[in-house]
Amino acid sequence: MINRDLVIVGGGPAGLSAAKIAIDAGMKVTIVERFNQLGGQLIKQTHKFFGSQLQYAKTRGFDIANILIDDLAGYDNLEILLDATCVAMYPDKVLTIYQNNKYMKYKAKSVIIATGASEKFLAFENNDLPGIYGAGAVQTLMNIYGIKPGKEVVMIGSGNIGLIVSYQLIQAGVKVKALVEAASKVGGYLVHAAKLKRLGVDILLNTTVKKAIGKEKLEKVVTVKLDDNWQEIANTEKEIKTDALCISVGLSPLHQLMSMAGAKMLDVSELGGYVPKKSCDYETTIPNVYACGDVTGIEEASSAMVEGKITGLMAVKHLGFKLDNMEKLEADLNDQLCILRQGPCGEKIRCGLKKVGEIYD
Repeated sequence: MINRDLVIVGGGPAGLSAAKIAIDAGMKVTIVERFNQLGGQLIKQTHKFFGSQLQYAKTRGFDIANILIDDLAGYDNLEILLDATCVAMYPDKVLTIYQNNKYMKYKAKSVIIATGASEKFLAFENNDLPGIYGAGAVQTLMNIYGIKPGKEVVMIGSGNIGLIVSYQLIQAGVKVKALVEAASKVGGYLVHAAKLKRLGVDILLNTTVKKAIGKEKLEKVVTVKLDDNWQEIANTEKEIKTDALCISVGLSPLHQLMSMAGAKMLDVSELGGYVPKKSCDYETTIPNVYACGDVTGIEEASSAMVEGKITGLMAVKHLGFKLDNMEKLEADLNDQLCILRQGPCGEKIRCGLKKVGEIYD
């Protein structure tokens, strides 16, 4: 059994930010990351961030990942496990970790779950044909490995991810034939949508994909119009020739470890699905087990970084470790998070957070 003050599951923006706070306070910390490098979703994001300079506005996602990773260099009290999967967590904060064909047991005084989210998929006929991808897979292919998913693509979903990945596809020389959205309006920032329209991309609202056509790989998709009740409108089918289809219809929090350990979970649609009930200190219903980032509700990476810092600070405080100006730091971080969640765009997340235990007026 390996003992640690803190085990952080997930090496994305939230987990890295939490780790920095904890190691600065002198905690013995282990980060468990299932991929072969740290950074999470940031490493595949080539676009520049919006927001404040405090969350690296006007900096590209992969550059932000490098900043967060570099901030952890040189600490003797930090252990990083890559290509490592946390396969189990128990109420007594014992974790089973699988790496290099062996299982290891870690006993933690505190645990931070920062596992992020997985992509939702879409049910339609022949949705398992080669050439059909999730948006995250397309970003991984292009932005990490330099591989185009196809010569032409149809995008499903007009949230920020769908809009941004469409633009990245165009930059890579892929023709975006159409962007398909079931709702009556674009879900992401209009500045991204306007950029696609200027580049000649058809944005088809009140539309979904009915089926994919192809023998051994994708050759065409069939779209259909939807009415106000999300029902198909007869005789509105349209074929679009394409060799790739990218699906970007939202994310689901990766809650499984907390559910396994017996933390109370709530199904909150505003936050993306099952999320842990938690206190204002980001503590779940299991003492000294915390959660932050997309696993607690789908937001931008800017919010995940701030949440990670706050969660790391809570773990530091509850175990009796110290940092300079802890109260001021906590207040500043909470102010940053409030600013990120202001306005109409933040209304959905504010509503969801009230349901899980955070007070958000």
